[in-house]
Amino acid sequence: MKTVGLTGGIATGKSTVADMLRERFNVALIDADQVARKIVEPGSPALREICETFGDEVLLPTGSLNRKALGQIVMADPQKRRALEQITHPRIGETIQRWLTAQAANATPLAVVEAALMVESGSYRLYDILVVVSCTRQTQMTRLREREGFETHVAQRWLDAQLPLAEKEAVADHVVRNDGDIAELTKSVEALWLALNAETNEQAAD
Repeated sequence: MKTVGLTGGIATGKSTVADMLRERFNVALIDADQVARKIVEPGSPALREICETFGDEVLLPTGSLNRKALGQIVMADPQKRRALEQITHPRIGETIQRWLTAQAANATPLAVVEAALMVESGSYRLYDILVVVSCTRQTQMTRLREREGFETHVAQRWLDAQLPLAEKEAVADHVVRNDGDIAELTKSVEALWLALNAETNEQAAD
């Protein structure tokens, strides 16, 4: 089985690429962000640890995690961000590894793991291929203002808190540029799929 790490930066279109791979080409794919949501559901050990570390102000009245409030806290304090990662990353990693093991047992030829912090954590090295979805900083700024309603200074703060996309591209096997419209992105994803499929077939032939 060929394993692929799929990552990018905020507002680069990583999730759109993932959706295309899953819906158009029936690729087996797991989204680390969805796993992260699952492990912090009400009553979970991870959510209890988060409340012990950050206080009940990161909870919604329903008892669910207020991801926006927690995001603002960890974005402003690298030490608190590391504390959160120590709670969540091991659990996310264990869930993803179980999924990959199951895919391999089912003889799945190609399995994709989508995760935002793959390069930052070094976990991209666990996969055979790394795909980075990228765009210009200006494109990111525009999307954050339009999608999230961020003021310019807020969007800049979010981008400054992230690893520069150039550093992610530097370790990528494939880079998907996403500065254009959906039609352009569709063509790029089709080309990516052909490349991944070819590499998977090469591995099977060895």
